[in-house]
Amino acid sequence: MKSEIKIGMGTAQFGLNYGISNQDGKTTPEEVTKIIDVAALNKVRVIDTAPAYGTSEEVLGKTLSCPHNFDIVTKTPAFLKASITGDDAKLLENTFYQSLSKLNQQSIYGLLVHHVDDVLAKDGNLLLQKMQELKEQGLVKKIGVSIYTSEQIDRVMDKYSIDLIQVPINVLDQRLLLSGHLQKLKKFGVEIHARSVFLQGLLLMKPEHLSSYFDSVRKHLKDYYEFICQHDISPLQAALSFVSSLSEIDAVLVGVNNCKQLQEVVLGVTQHNIISEDFSQFAFSDTLILNPSNWRI
Repeated sequence: MKSEIKIGMGTAQFGLNYGISNQDGKTTPEEVTKIIDVAALNKVRVIDTAPAYGTSEEVLGKTLSCPHNFDIVTKTPAFLKASITGDDAKLLENTFYQSLSKLNQQSIYGLLVHHVDDVLAKDGNLLLQKMQELKEQGLVKKIGVSIYTSEQIDRVMDKYSIDLIQVPINVLDQRLLLSGHLQKLKKFGVEIHARSVFLQGLLLMKPEHLSSYFDSVRKHLKDYYEFICQHDISPLQAALSFVSSLSEIDAVLVGVNNCKQLQEVVLGVTQHNIISEDFSQFAFSDTLILNPSNWRI
């Protein structure tokens, strides 16, 4: 019997044309079925989705068998307001019920605040109170937030008790590892899901193929590529082994466009296990590169 692996699936590309290295566009429903079958066969545990991911939730709802062994995590809508109201909390609840309906589930594993500033806004506690109610009703097992920075972690942890967090971490973006925030979260018993492990595919592309926007990091990436070539590691294996080797990380979320890519990911994480210290020299600090929402390409 295969043991459970750390790999989880991000599903933005099931409902959107997503990712800098995605040449295939939105994944077809037929291919999603194949991906889910490969995921189940390889004991992939987590499936991550969101209402903001186009038709991702509906596609999953039509594809997942009943029963299944996946832990489904979805997210709240974005409020993007200076002050949260009771109506916003009601919208969160209604959107969550819509997500359950689209996913064809009676309950799910996780619900995350998609934009953490919503709970850090005035009266943002109303949102987490509503999420806590949904948890107490048995509709969701774990509640939490998706974050970008260590400052956001500190502010959330000062105000709230959460079960689950989604964080960006990859070979270039080692900020939360170096600052000790991964250890801090573990100390409080928070389950940690890592996203952006390929930096939207940037870490899988040859440096010479990148647009001029990435000139500031091109030399850095060339050095990284030389390093992994010297160690006979593929870009996929290097990116996966760095994140999956971190003991604090409970699930490594990867987006795939077809079942072949998922098979390559599973092989990449089971064939190699390289300690994270090997990659500390490749930590990068420029948020114009580390945060894809800042990219201008």
